[in-house]
Amino acid sequence: MIKKSILTLLIILILMGGDLACAGAFKYRFSSPGEDPGIEETVVGYIRTHTVTPKETLLDIARDYGLGFNEIQMLYPRIDPWIPEPGRRLSIPTKWILPRTKYQGVVINLPELRLYRFFQRIEMVKTYPVGLGDIGWETPEGIYRVVDRQVHPTWVIPPSLREKYKITNVPPGSNNPLGKYWIGLSRKGYGIHGTNFPWGVGRLVSHGCIRLYPEHIAQLFQEVPVFTPVEIIYEPVKLGVKNGEIFLEVHPDLYGKIADMEEYTQNRIQELGLYDFISKDKVKEALQQENGVPVHVGTIEKGGVKAGDAVSIISRNNSFNQPEKEVTR
Repeated sequence: MIKKSILTLLIILILMGGDLACAGAFKYRFSSPGEDPGIEETVVGYIRTHTVTPKETLLDIARDYGLGFNEIQMLYPRIDPWIPEPGRRLSIPTKWILPRTKYQGVVINLPELRLYRFFQRIEMVKTYPVGLGDIGWETPEGIYRVVDRQVHPTWVIPPSLREKYKITNVPPGSNNPLGKYWIGLSRKGYGIHGTNFPWGVGRLVSHGCIRLYPEHIAQLFQEVPVFTPVEIIYEPVKLGVKNGEIFLEVHPDLYGKIADMEEYTQNRIQELGLYDFISKDKVKEALQQENGVPVHVGTIEKGGVKAGDAVSIISRNNSFNQPEKEVTR
């Protein structure tokens, strides 16, 4: 028992090394069927602030905080990403709702261009932004496993792309789009890897594979042994709970798969048993904003209410977009 506790502590210390919000190591808890949904802790991270410095770009800022370009562009679509005004204070959305998962291995949620690595035994999770397949080369949904791990991989160009590149393979090095690490999946031809073009993270840039920043794939490579389950899901709307507060996170319908986002959201709320707890007006506002930031939409009544019991919602009049904590940098 003592040895097991020491091992668990060591794993936690390794995962929590450095800045938590950037490293993406957080404690979480999902509720089991029949449990009070108020016990869940499925909203992680904090909204932060950043003051733009001279010669800094939005792409630099996104990478520095462990974000993909899409996550900061959605908040500031009118700012020139290459020349943001020095001295301007920006909100940094390093706060996320965890996607629902049965396997708690690796989960990639396509609409938010983000990967989650769950460590189920110690109930901790790390998260990384990703680049995904472009339109026409969409990254496929499904449940897979890690089957291959390579350092300094050679990119064997698939036959469908050889006419475009005029070669059959690219050796390891700075010109290799796979970067330094390759994590192959059980779906042939698809994998998680680095990149020689970091600004593609948070964009639709690949032919279906999942790209990470070089510093992130170096971490993830150590965290995913062969046989690790990998779920690739399509969940533009996520709901989570923290301290009995309900949050909603809405992303654009990246691949145009959702016929009616409002109906889809209502179904998600009902599936999770939260329909009677939320403010319908706040849900509607979150759908209109569609900015990928978790917003407060309701409160679960305190007192150990069980799932399925009749519960009245306690709606709040203050802004649901207030951060629970702000860290200035």
